[in-house]
Amino acid sequence: MNRQILLTLIFFLLAVPVYADNTSKGPWGHAKEIEQEYSKQKVVYDAAVSTVEAMTSILDRTSYLSALNGADPFDSKIVIVLHGNEIPFFAIKNYEKYKTIMDRAQSLTVGGTIEFRMCKIAARGKGFGAEDIHGFVSLVPMGDAEIIKLQQEGFAYMR
Repeated sequence: MNRQILLTLIFFLLAVPVYADNTSKGPWGHAKEIEQEYSKQKVVYDAAVSTVEAMTSILDRTSYLSALNGADPFDSKIVIVLHGNEIPFFAIKNYEKYKTIMDRAQSLTVGGTIEFRMCKIAARGKGFGAEDIHGFVSLVPMGDAEIIKLQQEGFAYMR
């Protein structure tokens, strides 16, 4: 019985985290930074979001990823598939309301690395046709099918 108590005590002591006296470093020290270089990445973002803040986050992430990949349209490609409540942001009639985010989105397409594709079915469901959407967006038959197609072509999926 004493042996089992001793083994349990040893296990307990080993399982308890060891905290350093200097808590300014945290109990496990500081994180390590890993330097990486990225290139030749193909990514599809599934952008079914409901708020300007969420869409802004996607634009920020895609912009940064493009920059990390050298913004080279021959080596990298980022496709943002729109098929949710963000569709009205891209409507021409709503430009004044969403001017800041639309100007930013359009500017990301200039180099050819980032492009926007919108689900025609979802757009129609929200009352929009191709003539209602900004010209830097391409309409595709179905957003989900487009995401699957791009994954089959080697694009990594991001949400």
